[in-house]
Amino acid sequence: MNTTTAQSEIRPFRVEVAQTDIDDLSARLGRTRLPQPAPADDWATGTPNHYLRNAVERWKQLDWRAIEARINAVPHFMTEVDGQPIHFIHVVSPHGGATPLLLAHTYPGSSVDYLDVIDRLIDPVAYGGRAEDAFDLVIPDAPGFGFSNPVRETGWTTARVARAYDALMRRLGYERYGVHGSDNGAMVARELGILDPEGFLGLHVLQLFSFPSGDPAEFERLEPADYAGLEHMRWFQKVGGYNTMNASRPQTVAAGLSDSPVGLLAYSELFESFGNGTSLVPLDAVLTAVSVAWFTNSAAGMSRAYWENAQFGSEPTVNHAPTGVAVFADDFQTIRVFAERDNDNIVHWSRFPQGGHFAALEVPDVLADEIRAFFAELR
Repeated sequence: MNTTTAQSEIRPFRVEVAQTDIDDLSARLGRTRLPQPAPADDWATGTPNHYLRNAVERWKQLDWRAIEARINAVPHFMTEVDGQPIHFIHVVSPHGGATPLLLAHTYPGSSVDYLDVIDRLIDPVAYGGRAEDAFDLVIPDAPGFGFSNPVRETGWTTARVARAYDALMRRLGYERYGVHGSDNGAMVARELGILDPEGFLGLHVLQLFSFPSGDPAEFERLEPADYAGLEHMRWFQKVGGYNTMNASRPQTVAAGLSDSPVGLLAYSELFESFGNGTSLVPLDAVLTAVSVAWFTNSAAGMSRAYWENAQFGSEPTVNHAPTGVAVFADDFQTIRVFAERDNDNIVHWSRFPQGGHFAALEVPDVLADEIRAFFAELR
C-alpha cells in the first residue's frame, strides 16, 4: 500500500459504541462511591456530592443510542494528518458559494459541542437570514479529544494542531476558509491567524488570552468594565486548578478519569462554570460531552494537550490576521487593551449580556448570528 495515499485517505465514519461499553458504563454508575462530602456540600472546594448524585441519576436514564443517532445525523469522516488520526464532521451548505468555516472546540469537549449551530450556519435562510451568509462546515476533534485517538507521539501543541487543520482544509479542497473557536479552539484559531496560510479569511473567537505585561501605561487605558474582567481572571485562576494539573501531571490525573465516569464528570466542572450559578449548559449536554470523552477514553489525550503546550510552547507572536472577538457575560473577559497588543488587526468586537464559556451549547442562535456577522464584514 502507498503510505502517502493511505494517510491522505478520507473515510466515512459512524459513531457506534459497542453495547458492552454502554453496559459497562451503566454498571460503573450503579456502583458509584461518592467521596466524603465537604462540610457544606457546596462548590467552594470543588464539585459537590449533591450535584454528582443528581447528575449520576440523570446519566443512568440517558439514552445513548438516541444521542448516537443525533450525532450520526450529520456526516462524519476520518483521515490521518501528520501521522495522527483526525475525526471530523463535514457538512456542505445547500447554498452555492458558501464560505468554508472550520469550528474548533473547547476543553473539555469535542466536535459534538457544535451540533446545535450546524443548521443555523449552513442554511441561514431557514432562520430568516441570507443565502450569502451560508457556510460549509468542517468540525474536527483535536488530537486526543473525542474520536481523534489515539495520540501517537508528543509535540501536539496548538500550533501543530493549527497546521494539521490547515492541511485538512486543503485536503478537502478548500482554498480559502475562516475559523471560529472557543477556549482550546480559540488558541488554535489564533495560531491559524499567526500561520496566516494562503486564502485564510480570518478568525472569530470567544476569547483572546492576553494578560497584563506589567507596563503601567496599559492600565491607564483600562475602562471600568476591564477591572471587572481582571477580577474574573483572578477568580478563574483560583478555581481552575485543572490547568496546573493537566500541564504538569496529566497521566496521573488521567488514571482516575479513565477508570471512573463520575470522576470524569466531576473533573469537567468547567461546564458548570465551577458552580457559580452562571452556566446555561443543560445537564444533558454536559452528560453527552462527558459520555463522548468516556466512550473514547479521551481523558489522557485531553489532559496532555495542556502539558504539550507547557513543554513545547513558543515565543509570544503577534497575530496580524483579521480577528473578531465575542465576549459573553459569564465567560473569560477579554480585555481589549491587552488583546490589541497581541493581535493588531481586531476588526470586530461584540459583547453579549447572556451566555458563557460554552456559547455553542448555551446560546447557539446568538453565536451563529455573531459568526455570520463577523464574516459578512470581511466580504
